[in-house]
Amino acid sequence: MQQILALMIPLAPFLMVVAIVWMKNQRRLEEKRLDAAANHSAEAAARHATQVAELENRVRVLERIVTDKGYDVASQIEALRDQQRVDEQGTGTPLDIRNREKA
Repeated sequence: MQQILALMIPLAPFLMVVAIVWMKNQRRLEEKRLDAAANHSAEAAARHATQVAELENRVRVLERIVTDKGYDVASQIEALRDQQRVDEQGTGTPLDIRNREKA
């Protein structure tokens, strides 16, 4: 036991220096990792802010179009539906009216 203690006493300062250097290195690495994560999240936040701003502008334009008094969305949708029904049924006014009247 005294031999181990006699061996450890001279080695203790060296072991302490190694432990201190290792701890400092680990702290620096952790700080670099945190900085990289913060930079990445800041870039992502900037991208998201840009996308949100673009979407808000698009919504404003759509709101302006829909709320414009001269723009009647419902009647235009119904007109398109009516046109689709006429096309599907094959009914409506024939294009060659003159030929059918003579016959």
